[in-house]
Amino acid sequence: MSSRRQFLKQAALATGGILVSTSSWGHFFLPKKKKIIIIGGGFAGLSAAYSLYTKNIDFELLEFRKNVGGRVFSHTIDQKEKLVIELGAEWVGEDHTLLRDLCGRFHLPLDNNQFNSQAIYRGKYYTSADSVMSKSWEDKYAQLIKWYRELPESERDAAYHKLDQTDWWRVLVNSGCDGDDLDMRELLDSTDFGESIRMVSGYAALDEYAKSSPNSKNEMDYKIRGGNQQLAYKFLNLFRDKVKTGYEVTKIVQPAGGKVRVYCSNGYSVEGDKIICTIPTFAVKKIDWQPGLTEEMLAAIDALQYARINKNALLFSERFWKDESFDMITDMPGHYFYHATKNQNSAKGALISYTIGDKAAVVANQTDEWRADMIQQSLNPAFPGIKRLLEKQENFYWGNNDYSRGAYAIYGKGQWFDLFDKLNKQHINTYFAGEHLSENWGGFMEGALETGKEAVANILS
Repeated sequence: MSSRRQFLKQAALATGGILVSTSSWGHFFLPKKKKIIIIGGGFAGLSAAYSLYTKNIDFELLEFRKNVGGRVFSHTIDQKEKLVIELGAEWVGEDHTLLRDLCGRFHLPLDNNQFNSQAIYRGKYYTSADSVMSKSWEDKYAQLIKWYRELPESERDAAYHKLDQTDWWRVLVNSGCDGDDLDMRELLDSTDFGESIRMVSGYAALDEYAKSSPNSKNEMDYKIRGGNQQLAYKFLNLFRDKVKTGYEVTKIVQPAGGKVRVYCSNGYSVEGDKIICTIPTFAVKKIDWQPGLTEEMLAAIDALQYARINKNALLFSERFWKDESFDMITDMPGHYFYHATKNQNSAKGALISYTIGDKAAVVANQTDEWRADMIQQSLNPAFPGIKRLLEKQENFYWGNNDYSRGAYAIYGKGQWFDLFDKLNKQHINTYFAGEHLSENWGGFMEGALETGKEAVANILS
């Protein structure tokens, strides 16, 4: 059990709340016939639907887009070679037990997706990114992780709140990180959070890093063979008749003591007993809620930011990087590069240039030709002359996404213990879920799955 979950469970018990274990899909049943309406067909919504399906509880799922999967977006970049990349959620972690269990249930093979990181820094090529950072800093960082993991229970509450009031950059500085070490931590860690580490809660960052197991490479360990969206399709095949795609929810009416009714832009409406709303906060606020959301929740929605991430997928005629486990962090405009077609049989291969924050917005607004030149410039110290091998580009910028305005939520300085409970609070007969409400794995598919299942458990409790 992670420290974050321990704290929240204690807080819930103190206020009479209930957090239900995610270790089983079964065991709870509504005492009489009920219908649950699920808003959103991403992994949180599908997880909630699957939990209800296994309990034989009636539900209906409404999804705005034409397909299910939400921010899990698998894309075939070369149809002939059947090369699949992820333009959305990418990583299955060693510690993502719920997701891995579902892959086992649905017979979806997980392929190793760990990388051996290289670096380009200050114009120099390093075959190992670790070699850029000093041994003294590595020892200090190990001590920071050890301190956090071994905090006495009596000291945790105060320590967690203090960390939350500090950004991750400052936590590192206060722990003795400086110079090239600090530059590299900014480059590396910002890819995890989608924005500069000066914008990230020190508590949220340290908790995530400290809870990864020794066998994990920062929870960047596996990928579903054939594309992560395969899991969404497996869910859909079980209860296709319960899912409506292309249905945009515009209004929710929840009269006191009565049934809820959900209205869509195409004129469709549906009545039910409870609602599980799994959409990003940007989309939540677009809905006409009757009665309206509380001022507290609206303020929390306005305060929570989503990461601006740009994925520039690059199909090359040959895998010039040679190592199937290739990735590279750079201090160039292309920022972070990784092999997006690892384990897929072809002479061709795709890299993704992954940029964050302001840099992502700049890259997204340029032409393919500009981006091709930028990629060559970024990788030139290690791989000169590769532009001639570039066959095709696909670019996807999450910062402009109409539904979320970002890839995933980030909790900034002082926000975790302030915003989380406000955003997670039940609104009359509506329960909320989504990766932004995960106690353990925010920003990951695991977090979305976890919260969808927990929303069902909370309704049934």
